[in-house]
Amino acid sequence: MNVYLVGGAVRDRLLGLPARERDWVVVGATPQTLEAQGFQPVGKDFPVFLHPETKEEYALARTERKTAPGYQGFQFHASPEVTLDEDLRRRDLTINAIARKPDGSLIDPFNGVADLHARILRHVSPAFAEDPVRILRLARFAARFSPLGFQVAEETLALARQMVAAGEVDALVPERVWQELSRALMEPRPSAFIRTLRDCGALARLLPEIDCLFGVPQPEAHHPEIDTGLHTLLALDMSAHLRAELSVRFAVLVHDLGKGVTPTAELPSHRGHEGRGVPLVDAVCERLRVPRAPSDLGRLVAKFHLHCHRAFELKPSTVLKVLEGLDAFRRPERVAQFTLACECDARGRTGLESQPYPQRAFFEAAYAAAATVDARRFVEQGLRGAQIGEAVRQARVKEIATIKETRTTSAIN
Repeated sequence: MNVYLVGGAVRDRLLGLPARERDWVVVGATPQTLEAQGFQPVGKDFPVFLHPETKEEYALARTERKTAPGYQGFQFHASPEVTLDEDLRRRDLTINAIARKPDGSLIDPFNGVADLHARILRHVSPAFAEDPVRILRLARFAARFSPLGFQVAEETLALARQMVAAGEVDALVPERVWQELSRALMEPRPSAFIRTLRDCGALARLLPEIDCLFGVPQPEAHHPEIDTGLHTLLALDMSAHLRAELSVRFAVLVHDLGKGVTPTAELPSHRGHEGRGVPLVDAVCERLRVPRAPSDLGRLVAKFHLHCHRAFELKPSTVLKVLEGLDAFRRPERVAQFTLACECDARGRTGLESQPYPQRAFFEAAYAAAATVDARRFVEQGLRGAQIGEAVRQARVKEIATIKETRTTSAIN
């Protein structure tokens, strides 16, 4: 029995990065061998075990054979006769197909080290085409490593295009698409995920609402980059730069979907795109089964982001309506999420990446002031029913007006 460190831990160490997790492959053993040593079996489709002390994953070396369309149509074979090279051959990218012996020496049958040095994301073998999830993983690795200069190999991109044309991507289940999308959004350069999917044609199949934004013009005075798709990518990378949480990054991704359906005669203007975008966000969330938190925030940012940009022009009563629309007084965390998404939108524009966004501080201050209004004082005054609600509302408007006046006076001075 021989044990090798494989995959991401080897790759990241060679790149000088901290390893996120360590995976091991075991050659020359049976499930009974590992269980006798205290390993706990956890694999459903193939033999994977948890180390009795470290709880790290140890998988028996295995091969796989395509038996049906989609990413679930595989038959796995694990036995003591399967070699390390055979196990590495089934992996997706060469940089993930490097193994390390206990003495520290490397086993690199597919030249993954050379591709690491050349900053290339390249498929290991034609078997890459058998699993459509690998397109998503390829795009996700682009999002992770493009800041280091990595690019997708032309032959790998060509193979991905062939997979899309063959309909392999259409077999992906929503949960797996969302899993990879959500992970990619949290990478250092999420725009590379979208670009890679678009380059191979998968974006039009998986997220047509995003794909159709490319080539749609916007007024140059507000958007020097002009192209709506490019703006979305710039805003998305700004969300990564500002270390936004997942819900915010997803909201930034979908905030301008309404611009993709603006009547051609009205271009480059996009009046009313906020309202047009909401049902499109709903469609994406329903199709991919997006969890509640990012789904709700995506819808709200699409609907109200222009209100945040125009914060200083709004009446205090309108600011309150936006806060009520966010359900901010029951879900206070949404205020900071909403305003951060709007800042990403404002700064995700060519040449405007460093511009200040005082609207964020204003909206948050307006909420904080309005939240100080306590309904109990109106109950103590003898008000009842709807009277209390109206009194609370008027008091909140007054608090917001005070904040606005203070901010305006400060700006003038």
